[in-house]
Amino acid sequence: MSVLQLIKSDPYLEAYAGAITGRYDYFKLVEKKLIGDNKSLSDFASGYLYFGLHHVVDAWIFREWAPNATAIFLIGDFNNWQRVPDYQLKKLANGIWEIKLPEYAMAHMQLYKLLVEWEGGSGERIPAWTRRVVQDENTKIFSAQVWHPIKTFKFKISQFVPVKDPLLVYECHIGMSGSEEKVSTYTEFRQHVLPRIVKGGYNCIQIMAIQEHPYYGSFGYHVSNFFASSSRFGTPEELKQLIDEAHQNNIAVIMDIVHSHAVKNEVEGLGRFDGTPYQYFHGGSRREHPAWDSLCFDYAKPAVLHFLLSNCKFWLEEYKFDGFRFDGVTSMIYRSHGLGEDFNGYDSYYNLNQDGDALCYLTLANQLIHEVNPNAITIAEEMSGMPGLATKTTDGGLGFDYRLAMGIPDFWIKYIKEVKDEDWKPGHILWELTNRRPEEKTINYAESHDQALVGDKTIIFRLIDADMYWHMKIGDGTLLVDRGVALHKMIRLITAASINGGYLNFMGNEFGHPEWIDFPRQGNNWSYKYARRQWDLVDNTNYYYSALGKFDSAMLALINSQKAFNTSSIETVWDNEGDKIVAFRRNDYVFIFNFNGEKSFTDYGILLEKGTYKIVLNTDSVSFGGFGLIDEYLAYISSNKPAHESGKEWVKIYLPARTAIVLKKQ
Repeated sequence: MSVLQLIKSDPYLEAYAGAITGRYDYFKLVEKKLIGDNKSLSDFASGYLYFGLHHVVDAWIFREWAPNATAIFLIGDFNNWQRVPDYQLKKLANGIWEIKLPEYAMAHMQLYKLLVEWEGGSGERIPAWTRRVVQDENTKIFSAQVWHPIKTFKFKISQFVPVKDPLLVYECHIGMSGSEEKVSTYTEFRQHVLPRIVKGGYNCIQIMAIQEHPYYGSFGYHVSNFFASSSRFGTPEELKQLIDEAHQNNIAVIMDIVHSHAVKNEVEGLGRFDGTPYQYFHGGSRREHPAWDSLCFDYAKPAVLHFLLSNCKFWLEEYKFDGFRFDGVTSMIYRSHGLGEDFNGYDSYYNLNQDGDALCYLTLANQLIHEVNPNAITIAEEMSGMPGLATKTTDGGLGFDYRLAMGIPDFWIKYIKEVKDEDWKPGHILWELTNRRPEEKTINYAESHDQALVGDKTIIFRLIDADMYWHMKIGDGTLLVDRGVALHKMIRLITAASINGGYLNFMGNEFGHPEWIDFPRQGNNWSYKYARRQWDLVDNTNYYYSALGKFDSAMLALINSQKAFNTSSIETVWDNEGDKIVAFRRNDYVFIFNFNGEKSFTDYGILLEKGTYKIVLNTDSVSFGGFGLIDEYLAYISSNKPAHESGKEWVKIYLPARTAIVLKKQ
C-alpha cells in the first residue's frame, strides 16, 4: 500500500499523516466487515436483486427491510387498497419482511404501496427499493407501480468505454430540455437534444434529476425513491434507449447521484419509513440538514451502506450509466456541512469537524463503482478543497476520478461583478484557472446550472443584462452587447484551454441562453416559461446566439483535435499586465488573449519557438459574431530580430481588443 503517496506529493500534509492513514485503515476495516473474507464489494452491493418486487417463475416475490415494523401489508388497486390477509408480509430475521404471491395477484402497471404498522401507529409507504413510481395527474398522489413489460429493452452496446482525455461534459436536465412550455421526455431528448450534443463535440452527458423526486422544482435534489428513474420523463425503457443511443455515438452518460441527503416526505420517501426517525438517518440534532430542509443519512450503519452502495451498482448494471457526479460531497464529509466554514488552511480538513463515516462511504462507493466498471467516471461536487478527494484510495485518497473546480465560476462572478475592465489581470486569471492540486484531475467550468437559477445570473446576463432583450440581432449590437459577446467567448476559451481533466457546460449556456431557470411554482403561477431551452435562438443565424454556439463547437473541435489535450503541460509564454495580454502554450497550440477593452496591438511580439505559425481559432471571426479584423490565412514566421537571449524568436501578430487567437506551429 502506498497510502503516503498523497503526503509525498504535498509536504504540507506530513503533519496530518496519522489522520490520512487512519482514514484509509478505517475504510479497509469497514470494507472487511461488510464483505467478509470470501465476497467482493460488488457481491455485497446487490441488495436490489433481493429487496423490492421481483417477478420469478409464475410468481411474485417482495421483500423489505423495516426492523421497527410490527406488520406490513401490500395494498394496491389489485385489492382495492385494503388491508387484506392474503397480502400480509411475513417477518424474517434481521428486520426483513417477505411475501410470495401467485402471478395473477398483480399485473404490469398496477399501483401499490405498503401499509406499515408499528407500535402506536401506522402509515402508507412507497417501498424503499421500488424501481417505478408514478404520480396521479388528478390527485397528485405518488404510488409504486408494478413494472414488468412483455418486451424488455436490449442494449446494443453492453460494454462502453468512455473517452476521458479530456472529458467534455454536457450538463443537462431532461424535463427542461425542450422548447415547449412543458416537461420534456427521455425520447424527446434523445431525438432532439442528443444530436446537438454529438455535433457540438461533447463526449459525456451529465443528467440531473434522474432519481425520483416529489417536487419537480427541487431540480432533483430532494430524492424520495433512489432506485426509480423519474417517471415524469418517461419509462425505464426509454431512458435505457437514450443511454444506448448515446453510447452508439461515443457519448458517455453519467448521472447526478444524490446520496448526500433525502427528502423529508414520509409517505413518498424514507422519512420514518418503519415509524422510527432513524432507520436510514441520524437521530437527534444530526437528522435534519439545517439549510436544505432534508434528512441526513447515517453512514455508520451497515444497512445504510448496503442501501446506498447497492444503489450505485444498480444504476451501473441496470441502466448502463457510465458513472456519477456525486452531489453535495462537502455537506457529507463535514459535520458542519461546510456551512459557515472558510477552509482557509490545512487544519480545516483535519480538525475533527469531518464525518469519518461519510468519508468511508465515499471511498467504498468509488471502490465499488470501479470494481463493477473499471472504466466508470466519478466526479465529486466539493467546494472545500479537501486534499486527496480525486486521488487513488491506495494513495490515501477517496478515489474519485475528478473533482469539480467549483472555485472557477465563483471567481468569474466576482471578477465580472467587482473588477473594472481596466483592472483585469490576465496573468492572475490564468493562475486562478490552474491553481489546483497536480495529483488530482479537475473539471473546469465557467458556469453550471447553479449560476443559471433564479436569484443568480448567467455569465451572458452579467455581461449584457437588459440589452439581451433588444440588441442580440447581429448588426444591431450595442457597446454592451459587443463587449459581452467578446468576453463570453474569451472566458470560455481560457477556462476550457487550461483544463487538466475535463470541461463542463450546462445545457444552453454554450450559446448564451437568455433566460434563467425557474421551475413551475406558486410564485410564478406554475409556469413552465423558464423551465425550458429556446433552441430556436441558436438555430437562427441572424442572432449572436447562433454565433456563440458555433464558437463553442469550434473550441471543442480544437481541444478534441489533440489527443490527451488535458494532460499536456501549460507553459506561460507571455504575461504583460499593462497590455492585459497573456499567452500560454500546450504542445503545438499557442493561446493568446488580449483582455484589453480599449487597445488593439499591431505587430505585437510574443516569444515562441522558432517556426511558422497559423491561426486555427479566432474569437473575432465574423462567423463567431466578431468583427473579422484579423487575416486568418496569414502565416506568422518567427524572427530573431531583435535578438533575445532565451533562444526563442519573436512572432509578431495583430491583436484586436477583447480578442483571443490560437496559433498552431506548422
